[in-house]
Amino acid sequence: MTRRTQWPELTAGVDEAGRGPLAGPLLVAAVILNPARRINGLADSKVLSPDRRETLAERIRERAIAFSVIEISIAEIETHNIFHATMLGMTRAVAALAPAAQMAIVDGNSLPKTLCCEGRAIVDGDALEPAISAASILAKVARDRIMTQFDALHPGYGFARHKGYATPEHLAALERLGPCPLHRPSFAPVRQLRLEFA
Repeated sequence: MTRRTQWPELTAGVDEAGRGPLAGPLLVAAVILNPARRINGLADSKVLSPDRRETLAERIRERAIAFSVIEISIAEIETHNIFHATMLGMTRAVAALAPAAQMAIVDGNSLPKTLCCEGRAIVDGDALEPAISAASILAKVARDRIMTQFDALHPGYGFARHKGYATPEHLAALERLGPCPLHRPSFAPVRQLRLEFA
């Protein structure tokens, strides 16, 4: 993958993992890649195997000029809604970088209004821009680890396998067990089930 546009040297790619799931936090990462320390194989995290993501995440952390990974809690998701929580996470992730970013390129079609630097939203950026791909990998790996840990704390839901997404296994567990503290109360079908189990 090669950059389609020439960005400033300290350009941060920004992406998230966990907007769609019914359970768990949202993770947002920002990465400034080092052009002198190339990382082969960067791609949208969704098309990579878990083992490949883990390998690349380690290389990103070793070779990047800077990176940050920010967790947005379930409470913040519920307070702000998932869109605004994502924008908040992106703002925090960019602000946490040292050295500071000169530019932030964000996956998607929306740009946070409170970025600490110039920014650009790029549709399908996680497949087009290496720095955004790197951010997507760090966010996905971090979130998967968290959900695997939660699986031991809340057995029966299968969080280690589906990571909180609305799979048939997860929906069946929700029907059987009802929502747990990891579930996002405003997300359907969690909202409906909370009413039924109340």
